[in-house]
This record gives sequence, structure tokens and C-alpha cells, in this order.
Amino acid sequence: MRILHLLNHTNRLNGHVHAAVDLACAQKKRGHEVCVASGGGDFDALLHSRGIETAVVDHRRRPLTLAGSLLTLNRAVRRFRADVVHAHMMTSAVLAWPVCRLAGIPLVTTVHNEFEKSAILMGLGTRVIAVSEAVRASMQRRGIRPGKLVVVLNGTIGSARFEGRDRAPIALASPSIVFVGGLHPRKGLPDLFEAFDSVYASHPEARLYIIGEGPFGDSYRDMVAAMACAPAVSFLGSMDDPFPWMAGADIFVLPSHADPAPLVLSEAREAGCAVVASRVDGIPQLLEDGEAGLLVPPRQPKALAATLGQLLAAPEEIARWRGRSQTNIERLSIDRVAGETLAVYAAAGARTG
Repeated sequence: MRILHLLNHTNRLNGHVHAAVDLACAQKKRGHEVCVASGGGDFDALLHSRGIETAVVDHRRRPLTLAGSLLTLNRAVRRFRADVVHAHMMTSAVLAWPVCRLAGIPLVTTVHNEFEKSAILMGLGTRVIAVSEAVRASMQRRGIRPGKLVVVLNGTIGSARFEGRDRAPIALASPSIVFVGGLHPRKGLPDLFEAFDSVYASHPEARLYIIGEGPFGDSYRDMVAAMACAPAVSFLGSMDDPFPWMAGADIFVLPSHADPAPLVLSEAREAGCAVVASRVDGIPQLLEDGEAGLLVPPRQPKALAATLGQLLAAPEEIARWRGRSQTNIERLSIDRVAGETLAVYAAAGARTG
């Protein structure tokens, strides 16, 4: 099959980009011909090294730019002789829809950021992939008919992005808690800071490591600086691959207020962390509904503090939940994601010869 993926760019530290790049590489590994059309970015070199074509399609939302991008995409689809176009963002879906109609090929879309109002535009697809059951239910409530929607749960294990990675754990003070993600309100970091400040009073040996950057980075640093736990909190900035820090941590925490299906949970489970995360959106599904990680209600720092306190008070519980993080972990492989996505293409009517 000849598959053209369309997304706004290929820069690092963007979840939808990581998911699309992982999928493209896994499909190429399975023997399909793959092209990634985008504004370009960090992962183009990786794609080329895997034998994946790239094409430049500008996604900047300016009328004249988008008109030119429509023509560019039409040429790319015809030159590549695509059997299916897979759009990963809202602008991508809008650009691809008329091109696919003219070419007589299906458009498949993936809803990565369901919390955005414009996500309804992903309904332009012949088939719409939801990255978790929670996203499927949300998109159905927003008017996308059930027959179009298919769930393909996110997974990262076996990703080409991580081939040859250094898997040696970073030596961290124990007990250690790690967060990895963007520094903005959706990730619930103020809840984590309040919870950690509470448990720090009883467990002054505990350490919290924050990996990531974002628009609220400075305000979060100021917030922590005013807390008693400040000496025990380290802001480490963004990292291309935080896996060694997760591998060296005792506990991974994700206190999100909204998160369709965060890739980082797959990585934290692969690293063998005891996982604590909010019971919201696709997080329970990624944690086997609580079998592979502890679920806490979102926006409730006291509940989060209670769960962290229980773990910190009993090292054997940390060890037990580290073991439970491996429950059914094989289903978080990128190869499974690739296989299920190819089945969606077939159902959408993609040409296979």
C-alpha cells in the first residue's frame, strides 16, 4: 500500500508528531511505501534514514498560503500515487479532503487533541481514528457518526525514534518522583506541587523531578520557590529522550486535567515505573483501568497526596506497582498500532495494489 501521512510539521516534543512518525516508520518496516508531507522539521532525517519520502506542505493558516498548499498537496498525492491519505491535524484534514475527493482515494484522520474545538473537522475523514475509547465517545457526542469512528489506542514500544537509545537509568535519590510533559495548565502541575508539598512534610527524603518546558514554566518555578518543598524539586527542562530518568525513578506521576491518550504513559510503563495518574479521558485505558497504575481523581491535590503518601510510606508498595506496570504491556507496541491502522485503511476502501 502507498500511504501519505499529512501533518503540520515534524518537530520534536509534540505528541501528535511523535505518533505520526512512529506509525510511518512502523508501516515502512512492514513493507509499505510511505510519504510524510508536512512543513518539515527535526524528524525528517530519521524518516529519510528509514526510506520514507518527505514532501513540504506549508500549514500556516493564511488564505494565500493555504491555497498554494492545496495545490502542492494535490501534486504530492498524484506524484506519490497514494492509495490513502492519513491526516493528523485539523488543517491537514481540511487540505486533504478536496484532494482525496478529486483523486478518488480515502482520507483517514486521527483525533490526537480531542479537547480542541476544531477537532470536529476530523470528521471529514472517510474513517476517523480515535486514540482512546474516551476520544471515540467524545467525538460521537459531537456529531461524528459511529460508523466512521474506530479506536486505535496509542502505543510507543518499539518506536524507531528510540532505536539505539541509552536505556541505562539515571541514578536518582530515592524515593524519586518524575513528571514528563508540557508545562501548561492542562497537565495539572499545580495539583502535583500542592500534593508533593504536603507529603514532603512527612517524607523529606523524597525528590520530585519535572521534565519539560512550556508557557507556564516561569510561573511554576515561582510557585514552587514559595513552598517548603522547594529544595526537593528540580526543573530539568525539555529532553529529546527522558527514558533514562523514568527508568531511574520510583514513581511516575501524570496529574492531567485532560489527556486523550498520552504517549508518555506507554514510555513510563516500559521504563518500569510505579505510575500514578488522573482518572480522566484515555488515561485509564492506557493503565488497564487501574490494573497497571494507580488512578486518582483529577483536580484533587489531597487525593493525589494521599496516594503518593501511601507509596512513599511503603517501599514494598512501590515495588509492587512497578511490577504491575508491566500488565498487558505488549499491547502498547507501535507494531500493534500499525497493524490496526492498516485495517482501518482497508475498511476505508484504500487501494492495495
